Amino acid sequence: MKVAIMGYGTIGSGVAEVLRINQDQIQRKVGEPIELKYVLDRNEIAGEDHDKLVLDFNIIAEDPEVGLVVETMGGIHPAYEFVKASLEKGKHVVTSNKALVDAMGSKLISIAKEHNCNFFFEASVGGGIPVIRTIYHNYAGEKLTEITGILNGTTNYILTKMRDSGASFEDTLHEAQKLGYAERDPSADIDGFDTSRKTAILLSMASGNRCRHEDIYTEGIRNVSAIDVEYAKFLGMNIRLLGSVQVVEDKYFAYVAPIMITKNDPLYPVDGVFNGIRIVGNCLGTTMLYGMGAGKLPTASAVVSDMIAAVRHQHEFQGIGWSEKMIDIEPMGSNAFNYLVRIEGTPDDVANEVKDLFLNDTTAFHPIVLDGRTDEFAVMTDVMFESDFKENMKEFEEKTGRRVFHFLRAELGKD
Repeated sequence: MKVAIMGYGTIGSGVAEVLRINQDQIQRKVGEPIELKYVLDRNEIAGEDHDKLVLDFNIIAEDPEVGLVVETMGGIHPAYEFVKASLEKGKHVVTSNKALVDAMGSKLISIAKEHNCNFFFEASVGGGIPVIRTIYHNYAGEKLTEITGILNGTTNYILTKMRDSGASFEDTLHEAQKLGYAERDPSADIDGFDTSRKTAILLSMASGNRCRHEDIYTEGIRNVSAIDVEYAKFLGMNIRLLGSVQVVEDKYFAYVAPIMITKNDPLYPVDGVFNGIRIVGNCLGTTMLYGMGAGKLPTASAVVSDMIAAVRHQHEFQGIGWSEKMIDIEPMGSNAFNYLVRIEGTPDDVANEVKDLFLNDTTAFHPIVLDGRTDEFAVMTDVMFESDFKENMKEFEEKTGRRVFHFLRAELGKD
């Protein structure tokens, strides 16, 4: 099958490289060669593919030899228009573009079905981690109750480095930028929007219907301080930016936020730029996917895997995806957590208020005081709905005159 790659940046050039490196194995897998015919890019390209460069998308759209288009341009426009036109010509499309899949995925899946071709997007969520195909194929007989993951390597690197070095968020971010792990404008990563788009795709897969990442509560890691990390270390916990989807009966819960997790959580040891995804099924229980969530060749490998699937199923629509029906996501206040609450001053004279507002009758008041600190202490609450916790936190400040400096959500019972 002849292939066109749209966008020859890190991922697009990686796809071409994987096709060359593993060409013999790929041909054995699919029974025919996958041959790169065109590269669409605005810039001149060097190397082996320079003679394949085209500047006009219509050359790809109108070439009947091209049966498969790879979209690695990024962004929504003109990627959407090019992908839509390709599908309408009956060409299979593979993409790594999470923004496109989140915003337009249901429409493109519908168009693919109408024209009996496929729209595959494995690399849009976990880079080299095969989570989409795992959910669709391997867990087809499961009722999924939860998908929670560390879905962004930049934020995971920053939080890991803060834990290991004791450095501030700002200093660690600057180091990540120097090393190339964070962009010059890191807001999409550190403010959680990258994770939010990936979480929306996972929720759409789990529910079979569409959701928007704008409807998912999203909180990044800008406000995670070195002191927060110190408390987590004291408690033997890690802080991780999690994207989480939970299904309870017919209700859908989703959020993106920094969460403290214990050593019993399979996500606990996922450090550095690695990603991990915890999946819970009603019969299977808890499983874990782990690997490189980004990077040139790992992501390109996932794209090529989709390309192989497209060639194998070139005469039939596979149906990976979701409908255009929108689902409602429960408000963040409906989620329940433990909370680490950092309180001004010393524990003296506020034990009763802490117990009344943050602990139940059977939980003893055990303040957490870090060595050398007399300006604040912390307490770990019992499990509370977020709406109740925030009301009680406000009441605590009004009753005691003590400020709550910061709080972190915690999951103490995951395993």
